Amino acid sequence: MTAGAVEVVDAELVNDDRLPSVVASAPDARPVVDRHTILYPGQNLPTEADQPTYTERDLYVSERTKEWLENQSAPKNTSANYRSQRNQFAAWCTEQGRVARPCTTATYIEYVAHLIDAGRSPNAINAAMSAIRTWMPEDQKPGTKQARGMLNEYKKTWAKRTAVRRAPPVTDDLLRAMVATCDLRTNAGRRDRCMLLLGRGALNRRIELADLSIADVAVDDDFVTLHIRSSTSDQEAKGEHTDIPTDPDALLDPVAAVRDWLTALHHLGIREGAFFRALTSRGTPQSRVAAKERGDYVTGDAINDWVRGRAYRAGAKNWQQVTAHGLRRGVAQAIAAVGGDPTKQGRWKAGSAVVKREYLDRAQSRAENPWLSVQTRRNASD
Repeated sequence: MTAGAVEVVDAELVNDDRLPSVVASAPDARPVVDRHTILYPGQNLPTEADQPTYTERDLYVSERTKEWLENQSAPKNTSANYRSQRNQFAAWCTEQGRVARPCTTATYIEYVAHLIDAGRSPNAINAAMSAIRTWMPEDQKPGTKQARGMLNEYKKTWAKRTAVRRAPPVTDDLLRAMVATCDLRTNAGRRDRCMLLLGRGALNRRIELADLSIADVAVDDDFVTLHIRSSTSDQEAKGEHTDIPTDPDALLDPVAAVRDWLTALHHLGIREGAFFRALTSRGTPQSRVAAKERGDYVTGDAINDWVRGRAYRAGAKNWQQVTAHGLRRGVAQAIAAVGGDPTKQGRWKAGSAVVKREYLDRAQSRAENPWLSVQTRRNASD
């Protein structure tokens, strides 16, 4: 460099109190593992850096999907009951100054104790427990061990002071009397006869009868075939077919009953939709404009009313207690009494404990009753 030359230095001018920042090295990404993590030999620990970055697009669902989610799985009456149970629980929590959702195990136990003290039935308490627990976020459900233990103890005292009320079975003799009250000159008579004989032949639950569509019913010379789209034992709505054979007894013949009712529907101009209809006193379809949820389909309660009404007309002494379930019970008992198994015809789950306890075991117990041997010997000696 020659004398007098000025040296130019590439530099940054800074204030003494504001020195250049030092670029810190990036911290190591934290591992993302829990007690369920499984790694193969040679695999690196997963870290936060490996996780995807989610945006709102990944979290929202469409309006149509929302409708599907809100109407999924559970039958309408179950969904309504769950909503009611959850609302009652939330109201109680507010009253007690407790958090309803997600609730603690202590709150869950305390609420079960509250229901026990209130004298609720074990079945009602069990339904409330299920409704509340399924309402909680998947990873924040309360423990059930203590609550279940309390409920089991309560069941023992409940059983001692409460008789279980069951709908009386509708025997064939009573059913004949009920069918005989159906005036086949009227649409109501044709409908009720058909309802009674399908309930008997397919061991239908009342909601299965109420949910039948015309397209679900097929009839030929020897059989009626029902397509049950969903039921208590078929929550996924896979659907099942049940065949009902013709009966030589004219009062109990489902084939003739279905044909008569289909003819009546045809004359009313009804060829699709609900199979069983609410009728006016003149035998015409009732207006169902106000029935937004069910539309033309009647409710299970309506089916019960029709069955009970026929029991009353038939002069049944216990007609107030007769329900559509009595048709199911009566036939299940009759099948078991002759050594059959009503499981498939009644669409119970295979190996159903209810069928075994209420029908198969009871029929066997009656068949082996020691008093029958005494009576047989007595008749032989006479």
